[in-house]
Amino acid sequence: MIITRRAFTTMLSLTGLAAFAGLSPLRFISDAMAQSAADVAKPVSLPDMALGPKDAAVTITEYASMTCPHCAAFNEQVFPKIKKEYIDTGKVRYIFREFPLDIKAAAGSMLSRCIAKDDAPKYFAVTDMLFRQQNDWVTKNTTETLTRIGKQAGLTQQQVEACLKDQALLDKIAADQKYASDVLKVDSTPTFFINGEKIKGEASFEEFAKKINPLLKS
Repeated sequence: MIITRRAFTTMLSLTGLAAFAGLSPLRFISDAMAQSAADVAKPVSLPDMALGPKDAAVTITEYASMTCPHCAAFNEQVFPKIKKEYIDTGKVRYIFREFPLDIKAAAGSMLSRCIAKDDAPKYFAVTDMLFRQQNDWVTKNTTETLTRIGKQAGLTQQQVEACLKDQALLDKIAADQKYASDVLKVDSTPTFFINGEKIKGEASFEEFAKKINPLLKS
């Protein structure tokens, strides 16, 4: 699916995110498997937001959309267990990458980036808050709710508005998403890569443990 500029602008008027009018469309392309762990590890336009040591034996990369209910459920139910068991103990490096499935998801991702800047723990905290309040800002007045969340995190009204109008930031998110679609064949969220091995969909902690533990021993 490719979001055309016309459809993009129409969605903006429906969501109240009129400030996005004229921004680049986001592309969605489908297919099968990632080429290699090196392809997954390759940085693209935006710096990776990651927790855990760079030299960890296992790297998990998650592609998620801020409006995806399965991503929110994973964030609430599974990620805290992975963090406690593997990230906080230095066994796993965890990378979160944006793969917005709609304009509201793109807005949420942009806000997370603007609030956190280059502070990864802060980025994860804001992303967690957006996932936990997903029903509020996705189903209600998106612009007003994101502005409130931005202000709670220390941004001014003007800073939130500037963030949501940031053409360059949206272009980078779209470019990274295109890379994930074209090269890694990501076509749904959440999608995970564990040392390059692809896992599609919301998996349980036990399923992650089965993949992670043998890699820690090897």
